[in-house]
Amino acid sequence: MKLATGLILLVAALFVISLVIGVAAVPAGQSLRALIWDDGTPLAVVMREIRLPRAILAALIGAALGLSGAAMQGYLRNPLAEPGLIGVSGAAALGAVVSLQTGLSLLFPLALPFAALAMAVLAVLLILVLAGPRGSSITLILAGIAISALTGALTSLALNLSPNPFAAADIVFWMMGSLADRSFVHVWLAAPFIAIGAALLFSLGRGLDALTLGEDAAEAMGIGLKGVRLRLILGTAAAVGAATAVAGAIGFVGLVVPHLLRRAVGARPSALLWASALGGAAMVLAADIAVRLILPDRDLKLGVLMALVGAPLFLHLIFRTKREMA
Repeated sequence: MKLATGLILLVAALFVISLVIGVAAVPAGQSLRALIWDDGTPLAVVMREIRLPRAILAALIGAALGLSGAAMQGYLRNPLAEPGLIGVSGAAALGAVVSLQTGLSLLFPLALPFAALAMAVLAVLLILVLAGPRGSSITLILAGIAISALTGALTSLALNLSPNPFAAADIVFWMMGSLADRSFVHVWLAAPFIAIGAALLFSLGRGLDALTLGEDAAEAMGIGLKGVRLRLILGTAAAVGAATAVAGAIGFVGLVVPHLLRRAVGARPSALLWASALGGAAMVLAADIAVRLILPDRDLKLGVLMALVGAPLFLHLIFRTKREMA
């Protein structure tokens, strides 16, 4: 209970800070008043149309990535598993790259996220075909690795063959991940998919707890592993695909957050699901605040910062684990 209260308060505090942080040095109280009471001023427009959707997306995307990472690690019983393992994020990135490369993104504003979502759906279908209805977790991992490798190669090919340097630059910058210039259009696009994905992943709690005893024991307890795996794939695809579609590639959240919170919940997978969702939301909100404070005039990308912070943090966790096992 204390952990849940602490994480909720942390997310709420970071959400408010995200709302009042910006390029213009406007007092926090004035910014919040402009958000609540629309007086027609430019500040009210900035608060309602720029900062509020950005903060909402940061919380949603962080929760989606953290939750998906905890679910993947619980199902595979591997602390190194992360949402990108099944290839959905790479496929969504490929869809966005195709949209930018072909010029579809110039036709209408939502062409890019729609293309990313469409490619994520295609990746899910391929995973279900490759892994098969009775495939094991190893088969799922191999199918995901194959799709990740293929989408990564096709993305590199698109960059390699891009005749337009401006299109190539757009592709590179989009793949770095960012929440800048997002609006409520992106919120309404991503939120339903993230909500559906979260509902599917939260329903896995009992099955993931049973899997800690092994697949045979879980089946003996009445857990349908085929249904668990299907909900895992569909839930992760919906949540991570939507997050990648609107924000680009943001890594390490689904890998690091479950590690940080696993001890606090007693290593119970079902409890780690909600803890990682809240922890992921807090982590992405904090990172998005940081990119606006560190280099406000250089557009530091969110995905770049997450990698710079996440990689050393993950290495620290690895060395700590090695010391404990020694």
